[in-house]
Amino acid sequence: MAVGATREPQTPEGVGATAPLWRAAQAFRLVTALYAIGQEIASAPYYRHPGLSWVLIGLLVLWSIVSAALLSQWRISTSRRVRTTVVIGDHLVVIALMAATRLVADYAWFHGHQTVPTTLWAANAVISAAIASGPVGGVVSGVLISAVSIVVRAQWELDLWSDATAPMLVSVGLALGLAADTARRAHRQLQRAALLTAAARERERLAREVHDGVLQVLSYIKRRGNEIGGSTAELAQRAAEQEVALRVLLSEQSAPVPDVPDSPAAEQDLRPLLTAQASPDVSVSAPADPVPVAREAARELAAAVAAALSNTVLHAGPDAKAYVLLEDTGEEVIVSVRDDGPGIPDGRLAEAAAQGRMGVSRSIVGRITALGGTADLRTDDGAEWEFRLPRHRPTRKG
Repeated sequence: MAVGATREPQTPEGVGATAPLWRAAQAFRLVTALYAIGQEIASAPYYRHPGLSWVLIGLLVLWSIVSAALLSQWRISTSRRVRTTVVIGDHLVVIALMAATRLVADYAWFHGHQTVPTTLWAANAVISAAIASGPVGGVVSGVLISAVSIVVRAQWELDLWSDATAPMLVSVGLALGLAADTARRAHRQLQRAALLTAAARERERLAREVHDGVLQVLSYIKRRGNEIGGSTAELAQRAAEQEVALRVLLSEQSAPVPDVPDSPAAEQDLRPLLTAQASPDVSVSAPADPVPVAREAARELAAAVAAALSNTVLHAGPDAKAYVLLEDTGEEVIVSVRDDGPGIPDGRLAEAAAQGRMGVSRSIVGRITALGGTADLRTDDGAEWEFRLPRHRPTRKG
């Protein structure tokens, strides 16, 4: 029986999850083989054919050693197939040895005593089935071995309260089956967590490289384009738009992955989505504590802020500074986006909407309204957006 102290490799079948159970089971198998030998020494004088009984015990010991060695090989690629074969063989050997009891003992003996393979050793087949197949396989195996014991010993009048064979075997199968299933489930969750952690680290690495490369280039193009002016101003505007969009994308990728990734109701911290949009021209202030909001709301708020910052870049001038403030009152989340530009002339938004330019109404107001919040714009001293999102979305009537 191979017992290793090294960590189990992760296999597609999740074999490593139940490796400790298999180890313990093989130790139990060898101990019960010793118990069967001791029982044979005590019972052989009462057998009709003691020599044959010793041959059967020899086969029991040989199978115990072979099966323990095979069931301990969880590192080989065919370990699952090998285990299935051994578990089936286990049941065949146990049933054959139990039936052979009638060849070595008379009715008076086998009717009131254990079979040649003691009940304790026969439990190895149930244990192996439970670890390999879970509680259902364990219980079925326990019932099967119990039924064979009843038939071989001709105990049709079996009283479950006086004979513990059936309750013991079924209970062992159920308990170890549940333990094996729990181990496999925990192993899968651990593997998933490891994959998510690795993916998150890779995203962070890529985000750092993008931040150190692409974002700096876009920022440089925006600054130089505004300085040169003329035909390069449009290039500067486009670079500014892409810089904001890329910052939003990076903030979404670096945000923690919720337990239910596809659920819009899963919450995430709003702060990383906003702080990712900080730049030399954009200052972001957020609370020290997390501000959890629904994942969908967090993305839409971040997109609205990005749209407001994009308008600042496009309309407030190259030297304008923007300030983003995040507040959490408990009842609602408030996000303010303010710039120190010249502001928006009266009637300008209505004129843009009449011309079919729906950037503000769709990208900003539409997003916040769809979330059940409000978006207010003040233009007296620069432009200031104030987004208010209630913690509990109001229920629509009608």
